[in-house]
Amino acid sequence: MHSSDCLVVIPTYNEVENIARVIEGIRRYAPELDVAVVDDGSTDGTASVAAEKGAKVIRLPFHMGYGTAVQTGYKYALRSGYRYVLQMDGDGQHEPKNIPDFLRELGEDTADVVIGSRFLDPKGTRYRGPLLRRIGRVLFAAVTSFLIRQKVTDPTSGYIGLNRKALEYLSRDIYPVDYPDADVIVMLHRAGFRIKEIPVIMYENRSRGTLHRGMRPLYYIFKMSLSLFVTILRKPGEG
Repeated sequence: MHSSDCLVVIPTYNEVENIARVIEGIRRYAPELDVAVVDDGSTDGTASVAAEKGAKVIRLPFHMGYGTAVQTGYKYALRSGYRYVLQMDGDGQHEPKNIPDFLRELGEDTADVVIGSRFLDPKGTRYRGPLLRRIGRVLFAAVTSFLIRQKVTDPTSGYIGLNRKALEYLSRDIYPVDYPDADVIVMLHRAGFRIKEIPVIMYENRSRGTLHRGMRPLYYIFKMSLSLFVTILRKPGEG
């Protein structure tokens, strides 16, 4: 894979305390990759710090939601001619030393979509997270595995590699605007895309901008359940 083939897309919202460390980690383990930070209406200087660290910054006019920020990065990658995207969060949760693993899988064409799972870490790192989030993760992992007839351990990962074919599909209007997780995996499978999980290291999320705090996990469980239901009803490949 050539250095110009892959773009790292980082959706962010009020991550001024973490974004510099995230970009530095990418530079340490994959200095050849371009980085695009999609700033989802942050009010804390996230965009300025990202620009100072040399990332391409795409600023949304106001807070539009995680899914919109992610898809904005996908569309930018397509317009810019990238063949692959590696999606990471801006809160420092994703370990950048795993980036070469994604690049290898994408370059060898073992899958169209490569998902980093914190529960396949060969070193046995224990990841827990907030209780409600854990409940939702276990529930949606079971439902997703059942629906696609393939074991899925981490449908809420957010640490994802995509080839251009998957990028083109997910850049359509069918993509969820708020919490794209298990529903997107089911959608991709029904459209015929190859999906593979690989082990990654992930850290506890202590970000102030995260959806994990307060009552947001309950809202997430409700919205994801509804989105999965709609995805099941939709014809495969429809959009």
